[in-house]
Amino acid sequence: MEFLGWGYLGLFWGCFLAATVFPFSSDAIFLASLALGSNTFLAILWATLGNWLGGLTSYWVGYAGKWQWLEKWFKVKPETLEKQKSKVDKYGSWLALLTWLPLIGDVFAIALGFYKTNFYATAFFMLIGKFLRFVVLALIFFYFKELL
Repeated sequence: MEFLGWGYLGLFWGCFLAATVFPFSSDAIFLASLALGSNTFLAILWATLGNWLGGLTSYWVGYAGKWQWLEKWFKVKPETLEKQKSKVDKYGSWLALLTWLPLIGDVFAIALGFYKTNFYATAFFMLIGKFLRFVVLALIFFYFKELL
């Protein structure tokens, strides 16, 4: 498959960047690769791997964050941070299943890192969520492709 001249490497990097704070859609990149005839298994593999590693990058950005920075530079009150922390603590690493969601998924990944959830559990649930997202997208794509 020659996806815009980059093949599966382009799919990987596109999905990686889309899982960070860059504002574009890994769904669109993935569906375009399927439409251009990529191997479904390889597309799911590379899209998942790129999106997962991008999500883990967001996790580590959050992990490196400091409460003092948010209070000082963004004028976030300590009470607000405590309230958010209690929500993250309530669901813990399970929130990582939702990091595939558009717009708020990146926020979840950063928050999970910021509030120092268990890395291994977070990474596992993030991988599962992102993998299932691409499997469902592929199933939807091929269902509608058959209808046309």
